[in-house]
Order: sequence, then structure tokens, then C-alpha cells
Amino acid sequence: MSTSTKGDPLVTFKRPSNPGFSADLRKRVQAYFKDNQLKKYGNWKVYIKAAVWLTAYLLPFILMLTLDMNLWVCLGLTVLMGIAKAGIGLNIMHDAVHGTYAKKGWVNRLASKSLVLMGGSPFSWHLQHNVLHHSYTNVYEHDSDVMPGPIMRFSPSAERKWWHRFQHIYSPIFYGMMTIVWALHKDHAQVLLYHKQGLVEEHGSTIGKQMLSISAIKIFYFSYILILPLLFMDITFGQWLIGFLSMHFVAGLLLSLVFQSAHVIEDTQHPEPNENGAIEDEWLAHQLRTTANFAMNSRWFSWFAGGLNYQIEHHLFPNISHIHYKNISKIVKQCSQEYKLPYNESRTFFSAIGSHFRMLRMLGRT
Repeated sequence: MSTSTKGDPLVTFKRPSNPGFSADLRKRVQAYFKDNQLKKYGNWKVYIKAAVWLTAYLLPFILMLTLDMNLWVCLGLTVLMGIAKAGIGLNIMHDAVHGTYAKKGWVNRLASKSLVLMGGSPFSWHLQHNVLHHSYTNVYEHDSDVMPGPIMRFSPSAERKWWHRFQHIYSPIFYGMMTIVWALHKDHAQVLLYHKQGLVEEHGSTIGKQMLSISAIKIFYFSYILILPLLFMDITFGQWLIGFLSMHFVAGLLLSLVFQSAHVIEDTQHPEPNENGAIEDEWLAHQLRTTANFAMNSRWFSWFAGGLNYQIEHHLFPNISHIHYKNISKIVKQCSQEYKLPYNESRTFFSAIGSHFRMLRMLGRT
């Protein structure tokens, strides 16, 4: 595997430290699906979850538009919408962009449009997440998830600033701002960057088409999330702004903690390419070293997080729906142990969060 990103050195994965691991693991997982006569895609469970999360997002909004409610009740409903935003992203959009929500391509494309409800571009997310993050997990200057800008330091390879000493304290504020920035301008900025790197054209689009598409998404989002409340609710712009920021803060904080607690923790690694641009390992082993699971025994959290507490299985097999992760995790863990490869896991979500913040503190001081 290599990157063709313009202006960057070629990155490859080679020299497996555990020969035979990748082939053996893939063979065992394929046998699991064959023996149990299962498909790798989602089933009726993902459609029920979609109905639950979309209802949890849209119904509070409709109620606020049509009923005369106390402002404190409205604030509570906007918080519920923020939780539902995270749920939609984790359970519907994420699988759909990976093409695992359903077998039919048009169903995946339709489900991926759920991101439009939150003001985001599925195309931009695909490049950031599927192409860069999944291909080069925790590789600085290639995985944009560990390059959040100068405010935060997620990688030992990033330059350390004096304010990073306090990032474990102020990071929740910026996590809460993630989807706000996303809704306002992040998609435009990202697509311009990906165009310069040649990724937009490489993935079958043009910069003009994507800039128009993203602009249309932003107009649609703010037309219903801003204009409708001001037209049909007896509120001021300031009151609307409080609700808007509350909704996005909750969504951004939840999404950030789920994703960062799987990669930026004490047990995961941040490999650097050698002078020839090569990662000294095969790709599947690299994913094991840079990814971690958490709360694997919590059925409720697995349901809420769209199986992304099984991040190891997701990174090894992003073409498999999250509803299968729990079962194949037993295969992955056993195979990893046999080949003496790491299988990073935290018992609970809160223990993973704790490890993440300790890692932030360490990265800010060393």
C-alpha cells in the first residue's frame, strides 16, 4: 500500500515482523462468515438503529418548531439533538461511507447523505477518513486525524509548543467545537487541500464540483437549522445561538472522545517512515500497533457507538459492518496473540478516556 499524494514522499508498508499473520487472519475471518453463512454487510439491525437515531434528531426539532415550549425544555431538546447527531455519525454515516451499511451501493450512498443533515460533506469525510486515516493510521503528515492544527499535539512527531503543556485541560473545549468548525468551513478548507494533493481528481471528482456541492450542503443545513427556528419559534438570535452551540458541543465532544480514545492513548504507537518512506511492518500489523479497543463487554455502549469501541476490528476490516465486530474480535485477538502482536484494549470507555488524557499530558510535556 502506498500514497500518491502530490508533494509527499511515497509511504509503503513492508518487511512484516510476523510473516503469515495477514494471510492467516484474513483466512480465519473469511471462514467465520462462510461457516455461519453470513454477509459482511449490515442487516435489519442497522435499519432499526437508523430509525431510532434519525427520530431522536428530527423529532425534538419538529416539536420545538410546532409547540410553545419553555426555553429550558428547548435547551434540553437541543442537547438530545447533539447526542443524536453523534449517533447518526457513528451508526449510519460511518458504515455507509465505508460501503458496509448495505449490499446495495445506492443504499450506502443514500445513508451517507445523513451527514448532510449535520452540514457535512460525505466526499470530504471519505477522503479524510477512509483514504488517509485508515491507510496511514497515526503516521504524522499523512493521517490528518493526528494533525489537528497548532492548538493540539496528538503525535510525538509534531512540533511541541509551550501551550501544549495544558492541552489535557483545555482539549474538551476544542473537542466540543469540532462539528461547529466542520459545519462552518472545514469541508471547504479540506477539499482545497486535497485538490492541491491530487486526491480530489484521483477519486473521480473535480474541485469545482466539490466546492459547489459543499456550498449547497451548507446552504441547506443553515436554511433549516437557523432560518426555520427564527421564523417559527419565539426566540432571539442569541437564544438560538445558545441552543445551536449546545447541540454541536455535545456532538463534537462525544465524537472526539470515541475516535481519539482509540488511537491517541498510552498503548498505541506512532510509527515514522524510514529514509526510504517505508513503515517497517505490514499494514495489518501496523493497524494493531496504532489502534485500541475499549468497553468491549458493554452491549449498550457498542450499540451507541456503532461498534466503534471495536476499533481494531474496524481498522483491520473496514469493509465489514460493525454488527459483526464483537464476534470477529475473538478471532482477531487469538490470532494476534499467536503471532505475538499487540491487541490493545481498555476495560471501559472511561478508562480509555483516562489513558487519552494522560497521553495528551505526556505529549504536551515531552
